[in-house]
Amino acid sequence: MGKFIVKRVINMVPLLIGITFISFLVMSMVPGDFLSNLKMNPSVSPQMIAQMEAQFGLNQPLLVRYGKWLWAVVHLNLGISLTYRVSVLSLIGSRAVNTIILSAASMLFAWSLAIPIGIIVAVKQNSIWDRVLSFLAFFGMSVPNFFLAFLVMYLALRTGWFPVGGTYSVFYPQLDLWGKIADRINHLILPVMVLGTAGMASLMRLMRSQILEIKNSDFVRTARAKGLSERAVIYKHVLRNALNPFVTMAGYGLADLLGGAALVEAVMNLQGLGLLLLDAVRSLDVYLVMGSVLMGSVLLLVGNLLADIALVAVDPRVDFSSMESQ
Repeated sequence: MGKFIVKRVINMVPLLIGITFISFLVMSMVPGDFLSNLKMNPSVSPQMIAQMEAQFGLNQPLLVRYGKWLWAVVHLNLGISLTYRVSVLSLIGSRAVNTIILSAASMLFAWSLAIPIGIIVAVKQNSIWDRVLSFLAFFGMSVPNFFLAFLVMYLALRTGWFPVGGTYSVFYPQLDLWGKIADRINHLILPVMVLGTAGMASLMRLMRSQILEIKNSDFVRTARAKGLSERAVIYKHVLRNALNPFVTMAGYGLADLLGGAALVEAVMNLQGLGLLLLDAVRSLDVYLVMGSVLMGSVLLLVGNLLADIALVAVDPRVDFSSMESQ
């Protein structure tokens, strides 16, 4: 396993360089830059503009700017945000906690409902439960997250049962520890429901199709022939094999910590990484965008690596040598 991990980590380096360079190139091709608005302000002198361009390195060639940024990244320095005038690393770190909590809670909500519901509709194929729950799943997959966010915010406004947007209340700093936890949970309920709905629907359909495919396999018929109950066949033999695709999906879910919740965070005013990235793109804050892209790429590659390791752990048919040959 150690050799496999080392090889994968080494292969990540050229991938990250290619991804970040293309992102840097695309950002440089966008008309204007961070100082475009200031250049149109008559109260800002050309000397001030030139000074700021030199300060942030915006007057240097593309390859020079990218090379300096890449060298700084090697030293764990993601640069300075042009908008906030603080370290990109500290800024992303301060917002990451909110997004990690939101994404982890949404994933837990989706998985804890999708797997048992998927088992029910597969075991009761073509029953009224299968048809009703499958209809709800298709509905959940077809409704965009941002539209569902608007809908639940409207309901929250009309009923007053939940806070309308925001990460925490205005009186949050005055609360004790348990009060802060309760306030955070209260503000998480609606975003978690919005983000978890689409994920739960697709996971439920995947679980249903996996069980329907596996339960008629030869080894399952053999288990039934040995006299095992249907419950034992489903939970001891079918379910274990049906979970393999979910292991891979869990690894890729790490990448959603950055971009998956962006629209929901923007609609519901949640101070997370998604909203931060949208603001950075709108303001052409190149170093903040690059830091966000780098984090998303690392999460995707690390998630893929963890998924492969977990797949070897749960599936005896897969080993690291077969992974390396892919």
